[in-house]
Amino acid sequence: MLPNKREQRVKKVANYGVLVTLALVASYVETLIPISLGVPGAKIGLANLITIVALFLMGWKDAFAISIIRIVLAGFLFGNLFAIFYSLAGAILSLLIMMLLKKLEFGTVAVSCAGGVAHNIGQISFAAFLVENSRLFYYLPILLIAGVLAGIVIGIIGGELIKRLKGVL
Repeated sequence: MLPNKREQRVKKVANYGVLVTLALVASYVETLIPISLGVPGAKIGLANLITIVALFLMGWKDAFAISIIRIVLAGFLFGNLFAIFYSLAGAILSLLIMMLLKKLEFGTVAVSCAGGVAHNIGQISFAAFLVENSRLFYYLPILLIAGVLAGIVIGIIGGELIKRLKGVL
């Protein structure tokens, strides 16, 4: 028996709530762990696990909404307005690239790596624009390496989560 539209909406809202909550918890945990991948300002991006899972299991619109909601809430809870803007700049570019690569049927590791790299490019570009200093781009090669390394880890874990959650979300 197929679920009716009301049941589908209820399930979608419940999934959003669970995924946003998990992403917020991951964001908070990441603030507690002093992991910088050897690069100041670099993070592993634990909350991006949720974005990858949502992108592959629910679609780009849901992944985009969950990511934006998480960024705004995490910014107000654990950061500030500038943290929200920096995160949004990175997340929007990252999500666009990840959506394109998923559509081209790349796997979770490639999508995640490209997302990590795009996120860093988006944040550095926003920072350079904001402070009107293009010298910030000298830091980009280091951040790109960090983005690839974090992307590999998140992509592998995300792939395993997707296998286990298929049919649940």
